[in-house]
Amino acid sequence: MLRSLWDRFPNPVNETSARVVAGGVVLMGLTFLATGSGWVLAVLAYGFAARVLAGPTFSPLGLLATKIVSPRLQVHHRFTPRAPKRFAQTVGLVFSAGAALAWLLGAPAAAYVLIVGLVMAASLEAAIGFCLGCMVFNRLMRWGAIPESVCEECADISGRLAAANR
Repeated sequence: MLRSLWDRFPNPVNETSARVVAGGVVLMGLTFLATGSGWVLAVLAYGFAARVLAGPTFSPLGLLATKIVSPRLQVHHRFTPRAPKRFAQTVGLVFSAGAALAWLLGAPAAAYVLIVGLVMAASLEAAIGFCLGCMVFNRLMRWGAIPESVCEECADISGRLAAANR
């Protein structure tokens, strides 16, 4: 069952949908920063966990982005391999779950710091399409910390460059 959920993460990932999701994360993060409502952290952490596990399948924000918002946007949709996007979602899960845990353990300053970092990274993705988690994934592949077999398309981008130049 876990394998079938794992395979639900889309491949390739629509960059437009990823940016819409990032915009939702920014809004939720800013809501927490403005109100100090701890329940927002639970919603953020759940969303990231759902997207890491199965893409948009169990994520209300992911479903909104992929099924409603992105299809209606009249833009050129770019696509990217799933591995770096799943890595980025995992980093978001670490930050949001870490913030939720810090909040529960009575360390609100740590929760705020983690959410500020999350909002900054998500803002880059939402506003200009720069995925910080994807950049870290790429660096880790170059350094050999992530094997090329995890994402062969990421290791050899010549195919994507050729397609982009057509």
